[in-house]
This record gives sequence, structure tokens and C-alpha cells, in this order.
Amino acid sequence: MTTAHYDTLETRSPETREREQMQALRTHLTVAQAHATALAKQLSGIHIHELHGYADLVKIPVVRKSELLAAQQAARDNGSDPFAGYAVASYGTHAANTKIYAHKVFASPGPIYEPEGASRDYQRVARALHAAGVKRGDLLHNSFSYHMTPGAWILDAGAEAIGAAVFPAGVGQTEQQISAMRDLKPDGYVGTPSFLRILLEKAEELGTPITSLKKALVSGEYFPPQTRALFAERGITALQCYATADVGLIAYEALSAHQVQAGMFVDEGIIVEIVRPGTNTPVPAGEVGEVVVTTLNADYPLLRFGTGDLSALLAEPSACGRSGPRIKGWMGRADQTAKVKGMFVHPAQIAQICARHPEISRARLIITNPEQRDLMHLQFEAQGSVAEASLLASIRDITKLSSTVEAMPAGALANDGKVIDDLRVYT
Repeated sequence: MTTAHYDTLETRSPETREREQMQALRTHLTVAQAHATALAKQLSGIHIHELHGYADLVKIPVVRKSELLAAQQAARDNGSDPFAGYAVASYGTHAANTKIYAHKVFASPGPIYEPEGASRDYQRVARALHAAGVKRGDLLHNSFSYHMTPGAWILDAGAEAIGAAVFPAGVGQTEQQISAMRDLKPDGYVGTPSFLRILLEKAEELGTPITSLKKALVSGEYFPPQTRALFAERGITALQCYATADVGLIAYEALSAHQVQAGMFVDEGIIVEIVRPGTNTPVPAGEVGEVVVTTLNADYPLLRFGTGDLSALLAEPSACGRSGPRIKGWMGRADQTAKVKGMFVHPAQIAQICARHPEISRARLIITNPEQRDLMHLQFEAQGSVAEASLLASIRDITKLSSTVEAMPAGALANDGKVIDDLRVYT
């Protein structure tokens, strides 16, 4: 298993990385502002040439997945651009003025439609495959879905960039997949960890254990330590990556001295921020918040795109020599919207409440339903005293609902990214 870096981007200094990424971003945004109407609106009042460092990105509003979906649905209803002005690349008449054409178009739940440009390893997953030990001449058994969604295609493109061959197995048909693995003896597997476990255990049950696999890159779901250990017992070193249909590879695991390093390295082709859910504001390293991604992509240059996933930045350096930022991995969902007494309560509303009371440093709205009656209770940490009556009035004004409040000691609220904690139980 190699631990060599994929390229020199992984070991450049943090200062060089920031300078080069921001230079690339300014170049892409200049094109996007001219051809992508939604991005031009997002950049309204912002001078691109003034975006010098990561800290300057806070000037730009976060666009969350729910907003992208709503914009695409509205565009489809009126027969306009199916990508709702967020993409430079398109197809047919929409691409006439850009000279950038979509190579493929995929769908993810919603549906949200994503264009894929024609560049090599478009979603940049070769870096994660390399970190997992995939090399030229390997055969990969790809059990991601090839149907409408981009998952399998993303991995295929990464394998092609490395020089590895792919068996396009897709999903389902367990015994046929086992038969193909027995015949072809693949070196590696890409797909969900749960399906690899099913394949291994079913093959053993049939008396034809899969012994050729030595490496795996898994994604798409939680990868529990017990499953990683089960793979290791069978001689398979499995690493995971975090990717989405919208932005491709976000982060990946890597090895040092054959040990999996803590956390996941952010891909070199994107910028990741961790922001407080419902806001535009980055949180300090170590604090859990929403993963916000800016792609350095001329075709589909998503800008401060809120993925809805929770994670946290790791501050300590890695032993593997990579100098890029790391995140803890996927830690849940940031979209904590709840419906209380027929009214939607959003994380952004909790942020608005806190903004009215700047002494509050952290807050969490707890929702319960004793005797099937919805109740709200806001717990908060503060620097100094908070006028309780004023805080209750702010909650009523912003949410149109009543609540109780409780001041908590510093550090009492869990660092898990939750702004709304829905604890209701229905009987």
C-alpha cells in the first residue's frame, strides 16, 4: 500500500494554498458572473478582485441545497435554464454563449440536476483513490449505482485518471457480483461499506470467499469501526471518502505508516468552511457546524454552497505529510428545521434571536411533546447577563411561538452542531 502523495498540491504551504486557490476562484467567478445569473445575484455588491483570502468569503451569502432545489423547480416550471442560473456549462441553446458544454447531466434527490463538464476526473476523486492505494493496472469492482446519479461515474473517472480498470457492477444481484469477483479477481472495491460486507459474508456462506481484494474506497453512508475491522480481518485496507453529487469529492482518508490518519483531508480542488447552522458565519476549528463548499470549477462554480452536512475542522497537523485542512468526517445533518404547532422553526431563526442578544455565545432550542403537546425550551450560554423577558419577546417575535428559556454554564451545551434538538416522541 503506497502512502506517496498524489501530487505536490497536497504538500504546499498553507499560505501558498490559500493564495493559489483564491486566485483560481477569482478567475472562475469573473466568468461565472457574466454567464451564471444566480451566481451574479449571489455576488451582488461584491467586487471579485477584493476576494484575497478565505476570510473574505464571509462577505458572500451561503446558498443552501434547499435554495438550489427551489430555484431549479421554479426554473423548470417556467421552462427556463434547468440549472437555474447556477451553472456556466449547459447543453443545447443554453450553452450557445458560453462555449462550455455539459458532458453528462445527473439527478440527485429532489430532484436536483447537476451538469458534468468534459474535463479529466471532473469530480477529482482520483486523489482519494490514490490515497486508498489504487494504482495503474488495478481492477476495481464498482458497486455504486450507474442509474441517473453520478456516484459510479465519479469513481470510474477517477480510476481512468489513475490508469485502473473498472468492472461496472452497479447495485444489487449479489450472487452475480460474487461470481464476477471470483472470476476476475479484482484488486479493489468501491461502493458502500454495507454492500461490501454483504458480498464478503454471502461469498463465505456460499463457500467461495473473496480473497483477491486488498483495498477499498467506501462512501455513501456511515462507516462503523466494527465494519472496518471486519474488512481488515480479511486482509482488506478500507478507507472512506466524503463526496456529494453537487460538488464531487469533498474529503478523503489517508494512511501514514499503514495507519489510517485521524479525520479526512479536504480535497485540493475546493475550499471548505465550517459555519454555524443557519448562518453565514464560520466557527472556530474544533467546533461542529455546517460544511460549506466553494468549488474551483469553471463549469459549475458553486459558491459557498451549504451541503447540509455537519463536521468540524481539525487543528493538529497530520503525520502523513499532507498540509491541507482536515475535517472530522460526516457528523450528521445541519438542516434541523422542525414544525411546531403548525409553524416551521429554522436554524436561521435561532441565529436571528441570538443576533438580537449579542451576549449569547451559543444556543439550542429543545422541542418536546409531553402528553403530545409541543413545547419549546431555549438553552443558551452567554457572556454576561441576558434579560429573560427581552429574550422571550424575541423568540415570540421571530418564531411566532412561545418558549421557556434557561441560562447554561459555559461549555454546558454539547459541541455537536445542533441548533434545534427535536426530542418529540409520538405515541
